[in-house]
Amino acid sequence: MVSGDTKLNMRKNIIALFLFLFLGIHAKSQQIVKQYPVFQDGEKITYDAVYNLGFIWLNAGKVMFNVNDTTYNGVDAYHFTSYGTSIPSYDWLFKVRDYFQTFARKDNLAPYFFERDTYEGGYKVHNKFTFSYTDSLIYTQTENSDDPYSEDTLQMSGSIYDVVSGVYKIRNLDFDQYKINDTIPVRMIIDNEIFDLYVRYLGKEVIKTHDKRKFRTIKFSALLVEGTIFKGGEDLFVWVTDDLNRIPVLVEAKILIGSVKATLDTAENLKFPLVSEIKKTD
Repeated sequence: MVSGDTKLNMRKNIIALFLFLFLGIHAKSQQIVKQYPVFQDGEKITYDAVYNLGFIWLNAGKVMFNVNDTTYNGVDAYHFTSYGTSIPSYDWLFKVRDYFQTFARKDNLAPYFFERDTYEGGYKVHNKFTFSYTDSLIYTQTENSDDPYSEDTLQMSGSIYDVVSGVYKIRNLDFDQYKINDTIPVRMIIDNEIFDLYVRYLGKEVIKTHDKRKFRTIKFSALLVEGTIFKGGEDLFVWVTDDLNRIPVLVEAKILIGSVKATLDTAENLKFPLVSEIKKTD
């Protein structure tokens, strides 16, 4: 039997999950790729979000990621945006309209500002985080369908990424610096809480996507936070392209009821050729 609190947490995080799946990571010893950054202005990537329960597979919706060059408070910055939406034919059952955005530094992708504005099955969340690097503080503004608007100040110790800037941070890691089963720390702010997690490098693998495309990939798992929609433990697996783009191709995670998957659909205006894709002639 699933408790009322568990059902509530699942409802609050269905599409937000597919952003958290692409964890960003940071460690003092980490190395970024020589081709930094591995993305460019105008890049657009979309994913199919699928839910699995036993023999049942349901197309839950679409998740989209966009990159644009911009300025933030007069400084050159990246503007990362992500949209999550349920398939219109399922809106009557569970309507999802999610929007995430981050303004991030160009030198290390650390966030200046993050916003989450989501509607999922009647449940609303609106969060804003402003990162101040002069006094090492995060100024938060949060509200949702259960809790009224509130403001808070969190201490920023070390590097902290939100779920969107983290997506792009991980793509710039030089995985050649790690050995199989190496763990890499990750510190993230999620819904006004800061978590110290890690990811585990699992090596390289050739995989096939739902539309029968084959890719050479780099694989890792991630330690999840127990008590939301996750069981906790390393039940999340991510495969990113083994080329200069480092785009996530497939993400799988076990949740309290069933499992979820995000698979690559389209990738436009990539900075580098997608040479990790294995063609039939290869």
